Amino acid sequence: MVDEQPISRAERRRRTEEAILAAARRQFGELGYERTSIRAIAAEAGIDPALVMQLFGTKERLFSEAASSGVDLQTLTGAATGGLAAAAAAHLFADFEDPDRREGAAALLRSSLTHPAAGAALRDQVMSPAQAAVASTIGGADGELRAAVLNACTLGVTIARYLLQDPVLAGADRADVERILQPALQSIVAGEPGS
Repeated sequence: MVDEQPISRAERRRRTEEAILAAARRQFGELGYERTSIRAIAAEAGIDPALVMQLFGTKERLFSEAASSGVDLQTLTGAATGGLAAAAAAHLFADFEDPDRREGAAALLRSSLTHPAAGAALRDQVMSPAQAAVASTIGGADGELRAAVLNACTLGVTIARYLLQDPVLAGADRADVERILQPALQSIVAGEPGS
């Protein structure tokens, strides 16, 4: 007989948070922001709704955590200036090219575009900190603006390719999209000569 080690409090908390986030991603993805309830997420995770609120505070914060969990923002925010365009392009494809995550990622993005609280949560709690880190990497007087334009470009391609399913963009090979997109993103990162 193997002695099982007791599970630490920190590990129990981590597992509970993972169960909540998995249920939240699935429900926000399937039902949208408005029709997803804390009570239903808690029921799926097998815990009390009060614990969801204790751990995440608000539905908006839970949505932003669900939207960002599993997304590798470090690859983007930790990229050096020379690799920022490639990192931004790779980040664009990360969830949407993964067949297991595509539907959920699209539904979460759709929810953020159709529900003001979900949009604010995604913008303020996920996108803004990442954009600020990218702006710091870019630097210069217009670093913040260039980071915002970089973000807008990748978001626009994401929406056109995966949500609107523009026939040309949706049908294009990822390598071809990256080949065309990366120089445009690099020009945003680099700015005008002498700027």
